[in-house]
Amino acid sequence: MTGSKAAHAVKPAFDNADVLDPALRKAIERYERALMANDTDVLSELFADNPDDIPVVRSDGAGMRVGHTAITAFRAKRGGAPARRLHRRIARRLDADNAVVVSEFDKAAGGRVIQTQVWTRLRDGEAIANGAAAADGVWRIVAAHLTYPAPALDRRVWRVAGDPLVPAAKQGPLTGMGVAVKDLYAVAGQRIGAGNPDFLADSPVCEANADAVDMLRDAGASIVGIAQTDEFAYSLAGANVHYGTPPNPKAPDRISGGSSSGPASAVALGQAAIGLGTDTAGSIRIPSAYQGLWGIRTTHGRISRNGIHPLSDSFDTVGWMTRDAQTLGFAARALMPEREPAGAIEGLAIATELDGLAEHDVREAFEAFRDAVVAKTAAGVDNAGFTPHMLDELLAVFQVVRGYEAWRANGAWISRHWDSPAPEIAERFRHDATIGEDDYRRGLDRLAQARTLVRGIIGRRALLIPSASSVAPFLVNNGDVTAVEHARAQTLRLTSIAGVGGLPAVNIPLETADGLPCGACLVGPAGSDKALIELAKDLVR
Repeated sequence: MTGSKAAHAVKPAFDNADVLDPALRKAIERYERALMANDTDVLSELFADNPDDIPVVRSDGAGMRVGHTAITAFRAKRGGAPARRLHRRIARRLDADNAVVVSEFDKAAGGRVIQTQVWTRLRDGEAIANGAAAADGVWRIVAAHLTYPAPALDRRVWRVAGDPLVPAAKQGPLTGMGVAVKDLYAVAGQRIGAGNPDFLADSPVCEANADAVDMLRDAGASIVGIAQTDEFAYSLAGANVHYGTPPNPKAPDRISGGSSSGPASAVALGQAAIGLGTDTAGSIRIPSAYQGLWGIRTTHGRISRNGIHPLSDSFDTVGWMTRDAQTLGFAARALMPEREPAGAIEGLAIATELDGLAEHDVREAFEAFRDAVVAKTAAGVDNAGFTPHMLDELLAVFQVVRGYEAWRANGAWISRHWDSPAPEIAERFRHDATIGEDDYRRGLDRLAQARTLVRGIIGRRALLIPSASSVAPFLVNNGDVTAVEHARAQTLRLTSIAGVGGLPAVNIPLETADGLPCGACLVGPAGSDKALIELAKDLVR
């Protein structure tokens, strides 16, 4: 930010300046100048850093950041604040060492920002370290909240939206519920973008809705809009170089999880009741675990995929996410109206040998939940024979078949647009292009054997395992790519059980000791989808 812009950002006068002492007024003005100049050192200094006391808090519409380290990291990655001009400022002195200051700014880009700060005079070691006498102390921010103008459309979440975009077809059990539809589903009058603007431009206008979209509308739901996805649904992170990473309101500095990232964020933000997505390698379960949502990937082939842009025909499934289990069940009855056989699930199984795939905080939360479940299960719980080595084999089969089918579905377009996808997405397709048909045929044979094996081990039971190996990784990983890739690989091992087995899986939201979302996953027998939701509800109760 240039000096002239910074000069326009601060209006020295307060509406009631007399209630504040000169040192505090100077600290506030210094903060504003540093904010407009993106002087992160000064901004870090002016936020309290006294870890032995109550931690400093900064919040906005995306959520809370707690602690000096988290706030400093947020400022370092955002690249500066938008230019703004002070409109009005009101201060209230709470006592000799505390004051609250509410400021109203006009944004250069339009709209107004309300900033509320609580300032405290510190007379401890931090004051002395900054050259102040202990008696005088230094003024520091201990709490701050920003209210920004709401965007008409958050492009990180929505590609297109309406009020609604498509109304319900009739009254039904989902009347009053809005659906965020992943940008792989056909919506009449719209194009499928698959998370890539060039692909969107090349796509024809859809003449009809995908079958799943019609079923939800027939049950009374309206379509709020088409929500973003990772490019071609070929990632588990939720990041999109073209549109940005959809926010994670339960963990604002962390990724949303993909590839059903847009629908997941829309639900978590309260902008839709149901997020309609797909799950190939975990794309329902992972964003659900990362954002504290209920989610289900359904039995492979149970719900029609007509009108859905494919990634891998052998693994793609319809799925959805909701904020509560009841809504998850309502949508299940609309999308799977047929009756399930009695006794679809007979018992519960665990797999303790897989516990080591989860990081410590997730493992601790999951084991506490599992222990409570096991203690209340009168019929007893069996230990299924899954091992990490077995999951390595499942994942190897999965990667060959999915890779060949991903290139078959998208290779013709990708080969003409190599510069369009993000580098990591393009690299996956480059690898897929090298998988030969003979390798694919052998992969299909191995998949059939592996599917039989998985279904045989699970039998008529429901298997309880972690949904993902870790909490959502940070948006900025500080260069620790190895740790992120390790967590991703471990998560893929866990998700491969349902993927290779073609089985339904439900995410049950949990929290770590630090309050971060994670999940427990119930994997059920083929065709037990609705019974699996009911079992998940029972386990939580």
